[in-house]
Amino acid sequence: MRRIIALLVALVMVLGLTACGGGKGGNDEAAIPGLEDGVLTVAMECAYAPYNWAQEDDSNGAVPIKDSPLFANGYDVQMAKAICEANGWELEIIQTDWDSLIPGVQSGLYDATIAGQSMTSERMEVVDFAGPYLYATIVCLARNDSRFASAKGLADLAGGSCTSQSGTIWYETCLPQIANAEILNPTESAPAMLMAAASNPDIFVCTDRPTAQGALLAYPELVLLDFAGSGDDFEVSDEEVNIGIAVQKGNTALVDAINAYLSTLTADDFNALMDQAISIQPLGE
Repeated sequence: MRRIIALLVALVMVLGLTACGGGKGGNDEAAIPGLEDGVLTVAMECAYAPYNWAQEDDSNGAVPIKDSPLFANGYDVQMAKAICEANGWELEIIQTDWDSLIPGVQSGLYDATIAGQSMTSERMEVVDFAGPYLYATIVCLARNDSRFASAKGLADLAGGSCTSQSGTIWYETCLPQIANAEILNPTESAPAMLMAAASNPDIFVCTDRPTAQGALLAYPELVLLDFAGSGDDFEVSDEEVNIGIAVQKGNTALVDAINAYLSTLTADDFNALMDQAISIQPLGE
């Protein structure tokens, strides 16, 4: 009789563990909206190196892009893979344009966007954020034969022509801080922004340091203008330079699961992963 009771107790324990679901991180996918199938669907541009880009094969750990013959890679992809590995989820990458990222999360079309987006209060009104998963700083890029190439602070850019990518703090918050700047129409994408800087010595662009560092490999004619410590730098808040992972408003279970992994990493870990992404990014568009 005791043996039978012991077997029954063991069976109950096994069933209890099975009911907990559980991937590698011990999370119950059924309790996380959108994760009932155990798949984390992540949207990104796949055109924003070194954060994310598209390539023709699965080299360097690239992941297939859904409904595409191409593969996604970059900092965002490697971070998404690590988050999924920690939680026992499968990863699905969706390619979409920048302006569709937040609306797609709002509607539930994607579980998350991991796409180099700042955790601004404006975005937080419509989505929730996990993270930060990177801390970015703001810089400028100009051609090395441009009159802006030797700029030491914002004052040296005064009156200049400039642009940046649409829908970013670079364009909406940073460029207006330059005195008498001629702010041109924004570009639709980061690659278009970088091409504008590389092809025109009469303009400069504003971006973040990882994007600029990647650009220097693709466009050696560019120089990076970093005014940190000069006393004449861009004024930005933490929310504008903290890069986060957007999820649907109210999906605290998913935020908590992602943050549980991110909390094990440091800023040095983030930077090391970004340096790796920069080193393997495509050198041309």
